[in-house]
Amino acid sequence: MSKFVVRRGAEAEYLPPGALIPGAAGIARWRAVGEADGAAHTEFGVLRIEPDGSSATHVHSFEYSFHVLAGEVELATPEATVRLVAGDYGVVPIGVPHRWRGSGRETAVVADLVTPPARERHGFDTFRVAELPEAEPLPVDPRDPRTRSFGNITAAHMNPGRQSQDVLAVSASMRTALLVYSGISLKMMVDSDLGATLGAMFMVRYEPDGKAGPHDHPLEEAYLVTDGEVLATFDGEEFLLQPGDFAWAGVGCVHAFAATGAEVTWLETQAPQMPPRHAYRFARDWDYLAEKLAGEAAGR
Repeated sequence: MSKFVVRRGAEAEYLPPGALIPGAAGIARWRAVGEADGAAHTEFGVLRIEPDGSSATHVHSFEYSFHVLAGEVELATPEATVRLVAGDYGVVPIGVPHRWRGSGRETAVVADLVTPPARERHGFDTFRVAELPEAEPLPVDPRDPRTRSFGNITAAHMNPGRQSQDVLAVSASMRTALLVYSGISLKMMVDSDLGATLGAMFMVRYEPDGKAGPHDHPLEEAYLVTDGEVLATFDGEEFLLQPGDFAWAGVGCVHAFAATGAEVTWLETQAPQMPPRHAYRFARDWDYLAEKLAGEAAGR
């Protein structure tokens, strides 16, 4: 079985979510990758929730992370009922009751990460529970220290020139840090600091000259392009990914990325979460070692 998946957004098939979201009405989901594709840790999907859409309250035996790509939608949990808008994200830990409800005037589009993948043979690892009480939905307020499971990201968060304390809505810390290297900017969203333990979700932006050489990981990654184009290589096969396109790289899949002359942005997930060391295995480093060893052997 292939160690990677590439799927085009134009060919996405949105279907009723079934047992994954009990009592769903006005909700459809594109399962971009899952257990059937050989993924052991990643199920990545995109929800479409109509303004009158809703679900019953339910719990999962997997961790559930999400990011609102467009529109607005309400999510109820025991922590709060929140009105989520484009840019908001969050995590629903294992066993936490929650329900979806449409809001606004347009269809909400929500990317989600299920880890480990939902198993059809076990009822999609989802259980309907008693309904949560009605409550007035509140906006996500990342600056409020009581906001524990939700956050928000904007284009300014990805701009290296707008990271000073006077323009940050939240006090500067590792929570607000923007990682910048090799023409690449990376901003963490869902991670252990937000309460996730099994997966991570973050935004990546490549400058026009941004590149990442061939490498692989001891974890699975998924990518949903949101803006621009990127030339991606998976185990030697090249693909030009455009907005709405999706890719998944399994453990050991050697992959590389290069912007195509303009900025490109994508939503990325990792499952399991990155280990503290040796998360990247770059081919160029080990090729260097092989050449060095060959030279030493020849000199003997």
